[in-house]
Amino acid sequence: MGVLSGYRIIELSGIGPGPLCGMLFADLGAEVIRIDRKKTALPHTKPKYDITGRNKKSFSLNLKNKESLDIFNSLIKSADALIEGFRPGVTEKLGVGPSDCMKINPKLVYGRVTGWGQTGPLSKAAGHDINYIALAGALHSIGIIEKPTVPLNLIGDYGGGTMFLAFGVCAALLSASKTGKGQVVDAAMIDGVSTLTSIFYSLSQSGLWDVNKRGMNLLDGGAPFYQVYETKDHKFISLGSLEPQFYQLLIEKLELQSEFSNQLDMNEWPKLKEKLETIFKTKNISEWNEFFEGSDVCYAPVLSINEAKDHPHMIDRNNFIDVDGVIQPAPAPRFSSDNKAEIKKAPEIGQDNNDIMREIGYSDEEIKKFYEDEVI
Repeated sequence: MGVLSGYRIIELSGIGPGPLCGMLFADLGAEVIRIDRKKTALPHTKPKYDITGRNKKSFSLNLKNKESLDIFNSLIKSADALIEGFRPGVTEKLGVGPSDCMKINPKLVYGRVTGWGQTGPLSKAAGHDINYIALAGALHSIGIIEKPTVPLNLIGDYGGGTMFLAFGVCAALLSASKTGKGQVVDAAMIDGVSTLTSIFYSLSQSGLWDVNKRGMNLLDGGAPFYQVYETKDHKFISLGSLEPQFYQLLIEKLELQSEFSNQLDMNEWPKLKEKLETIFKTKNISEWNEFFEGSDVCYAPVLSINEAKDHPHMIDRNNFIDVDGVIQPAPAPRFSSDNKAEIKKAPEIGQDNNDIMREIGYSDEEIKKFYEDEVI
């Protein structure tokens, strides 16, 4: 079931963008076989809390044991794609690098996600999201005037990493369906984040964005009409009255004075922000919701991840689902067909070993011996 039903994706277990990419494929119906190690990189919790592991199968294969390569190669023969997030050269040392796999399956798409990329002077260095978005120019523009702010790890790991890996693998699968040839996808977070900042290169070079004035530009907290404000009950609301017609509606609804008439007079922005700060502290967040929600002012309350699931709009769209008692985001995007994949909790490590081994032709006696030899 699902739009990717019939595709087999091998995921080499890791953390961060790779597992989320595998979840996206699995959510859409692909068979995702996660190659797990006996010891995971993160503390092991109950599988039901491993949201990015949902809908996957777990095959605990000891890739450091040379006997495991025959088993792995049998899987690769039937795979459409492989995704991995190790440092450059790690899978080659294990004997499961791109050239190893594509000798066995020339149509295979080999997706690799790293921070720095497969090449370049930093390619083999350690790093994390904060470093990648710093080097790519994104972190410099996020935060207050005094210093940049750490914006979770959504931009580098998941925006520049997961999404570009998924896009790249899907694009390569489309190519392979026409040419019969697979290829390697090098999804570097610094590349993805650089692409995500395209609009700011446009704005800065056209004179509409001053890169040296963080927190004072149109979309970085400088504008009074694209801003977060505190309410009377110490909650926060977001305002995005960017287009002139939306800004005019804001003026009308709040009955603002003529000093607000020149929307793009940046010299007036600090003073106007102060006045709006005073206005928004006169009502509780529930009152502002009633006043603004559903209008073209471009408004939304700032909700925590615990509050978001209970908002009427989220409930109406079934944005969150319950899988074995764990609330989690529903699969995205949505498709017009009702042919949706069933959502199942993540497997225990090695849960699918026997079924996968039997499928690729091994007997129960052979499987037993592989356990004894710690091949699986």
